[in-house]
Amino acid sequence: MISMVMVAVGVYARLLKHAEAAMACLAVDPAILLIMVGVLTFLITFCGCVGSLRENICLLQMFSVCLTVIFLLQLAAGVLGFVFSDKARGKVSEIINGAIVHYRDDLDLQNLIDFGQKEFSCCGGVSYKDWSQNVYFNCTATNPSRERCSVPFSCCLHDAEQ
Repeated sequence: MISMVMVAVGVYARLLKHAEAAMACLAVDPAILLIMVGVLTFLITFCGCVGSLRENICLLQMFSVCLTVIFLLQLAAGVLGFVFSDKARGKVSEIINGAIVHYRDDLDLQNLIDFGQKEFSCCGGVSYKDWSQNVYFNCTATNPSRERCSVPFSCCLHDAEQ
């Protein structure tokens, strides 16, 4: 049930964004990720539930094979991430920089970046200077934005007394 809700929320978010024509880059779209994870989760749990209710050995074997494959993929990703940490760090930085470029284009992406920056007390991918890649925050004399030479509010340090 939860996976079907995930798919429904992802489709709704994607349709809402498509109606606004907000974003052309699907690589940094959280709605697409939500849909993919929801569909995968639904298929795997469907095999497990129906297999156990009907005592169908084939579906139960498929369920266990899927869980084993997912576990092995996670294990391999962890090992490869450790072994090739420089390349993994570079790829993550590339994805974060792509998200920073599209920060104001997509409200869901904006909320995701703001949540990450507040939760981990960070600003940008490597430093606050990464925000100069965004057209609204870059510090050029020709930038008419009121936000030029600044960073998003989620980068700001908050005083506990205020």
